[in-house]
Amino acid sequence: MNFPFYIAKRYVRSKSSQNVVNIINFVTFLVIVIGAAALFIVLSGFSGLKTFSLSFSNTFDPDLKALPSTGKFFSISPKQDSELKNLSGVASYAKELEERVYLTQGEKSHVAYIKGVDANYNKVTAVDSTIFYGEWNLEQQRGVAGLGVANLLGLVIDDFRNPLMVLIPKPGTSLSQQSLSEKPYNEMPLVISGLYAIEENLDKKYVFVDLPLAQAFLEKDSTQVSGIDFKIVPGSDIKKIKGEIAGIFQDMVIVKDRRELNSALYQMLNTENMATYLIFTLVLIIALFNVVGAIIMMILDKQQNSITLFNLGTTIKELRRIYFVQGLLVTGLGGIIGVAVASLLIWSQLAFGWLKITPSLAYPVEYKLINVAVVLGTIMVLGIIASKIASSRINRKLISPSP
Repeated sequence: MNFPFYIAKRYVRSKSSQNVVNIINFVTFLVIVIGAAALFIVLSGFSGLKTFSLSFSNTFDPDLKALPSTGKFFSISPKQDSELKNLSGVASYAKELEERVYLTQGEKSHVAYIKGVDANYNKVTAVDSTIFYGEWNLEQQRGVAGLGVANLLGLVIDDFRNPLMVLIPKPGTSLSQQSLSEKPYNEMPLVISGLYAIEENLDKKYVFVDLPLAQAFLEKDSTQVSGIDFKIVPGSDIKKIKGEIAGIFQDMVIVKDRRELNSALYQMLNTENMATYLIFTLVLIIALFNVVGAIIMMILDKQQNSITLFNLGTTIKELRRIYFVQGLLVTGLGGIIGVAVASLLIWSQLAFGWLKITPSLAYPVEYKLINVAVVLGTIMVLGIIASKIASSRINRKLISPSP
């Protein structure tokens, strides 16, 4: 067995003759355990929160989305439509037409977006699975609204007597071109068939209708759309498919994946995660100063042993290595126990949901091996630095016999 490791292991297990040294060693070990557990719990909480936040966009957003490179709309020809159908790696795609509109119901009003979608839309996204009340039915001038829109306007499903009124200014005409008897806006009654519930902002944003109805209402022809949503076959080369889609439209569109569609959200979540990690790492750095102090106290406590070992032929480098390894053993063991304790808490939250955000919603956490590696890696790097600083206190003056 390696000599420094053997001695260091005995020092970790043995108790000092001075009770204050034992107390310092115990407190140091406890601080490492608590610090490692706290860091792992926070990282697991942020992982769960990130997955929970992205689940809203994952439900609503497609794998890929083609948007016009200029303007708000673009046209898709029959030839381009046929080429999209023959694309390998594309499971399905759906066309949509989106525009901002004015909604009125009785004396209440709200500005939102009308989104016309075709029959393939539910194959590309999972919006129909978010129906809170009613059903997903866009036939015969019916629509699906967000729960937030319904609450703001007091909407009731299947209310044929008092339909939701959708208004938008007529395109391409000024007030001077309008006759006094002609309305300067297009108006469309819409019967709500269902209400979806995803997230507060999205619930106040959209009213879904059938694509041909939206095209007629917005005075667009059947080839004009504002976007095309794509469902990609799992395992396909997304980068290659993006290039092929852009090639079909000769760079008239910009193709974005889910991360690019929600770049601000991803950036915010990653920044918060990094900031929290750095804050807790700073706490660990302060806590691991205890390791430096504990090892120095152990060096002073074992000074006579060090003198004896030196006289028996142990070099100063080997003596330093003994206390360096001791510091690594303490930090490594503390980190492992801390992660183990935190893992039990995370698993209990996943199994029982004892910590609640609301009475029906448990705080989201996620157990990831990458978080285990990050915590143990951080602990070990800081432990190496602390142990190196403390073990450097071993010098010839310290182990020289007193005169």
